[in-house]
Amino acid sequence: MKTITIEGQLRTETGKKATRQLRSEGQVPGVIYGGEQEINFVAPAKAFKPLVYTAEFNLAEVNIDGKSYKCILKDMQFDKVSDALTHVDLQELVENKPVIAQLPLHLTGSPAGVKAGGRLVVKVKALKVKTLPKYLKESIELDITNLELNENVRIQDVKTENMEILMSPRIPVASIVMTRQLKQEEAAAEKGKK
Repeated sequence: MKTITIEGQLRTETGKKATRQLRSEGQVPGVIYGGEQEINFVAPAKAFKPLVYTAEFNLAEVNIDGKSYKCILKDMQFDKVSDALTHVDLQELVENKPVIAQLPLHLTGSPAGVKAGGRLVVKVKALKVKTLPKYLKESIELDITNLELNENVRIQDVKTENMEILMSPRIPVASIVMTRQLKQEEAAAEKGKK
């Protein structure tokens, strides 16, 4: 799994004035929680780009004053006007402590329903899972080769080892819908039979 390294410093001053000053210098304040103690830090805004502006699930290794923390991104805030990153929340990964994460869902295979003229509609792009840090992975794969026309695959059909999916099992993940052209062809075939 890809790990993004972020070099940061401990924050000594807190409050609006200090935070505003940091942001004007191109720094982003952040917090690391979930470990022994909460750590307030600051790092350059560009260091967070590969972690924030991606659809992939990445780990973050934050180096602060000689200590290294393995983390996952939990939350982030952006400026309402400029859309610049203003704050990040990271959760430290502790070996035997379960963590909740959003893992991307990758669909594999060519569905039979698409080959028959249908259209694939993807409804879920990421799964909320609870697992131990050692079982975290870049994505969860789901084979949809056998998905036929007018069928769908649900959360309950996704099989994951060592992970608990924290979503309703009945939520549809992807479905094959009939295209307008296929409906017209079927209607014409029905008329031809009469």
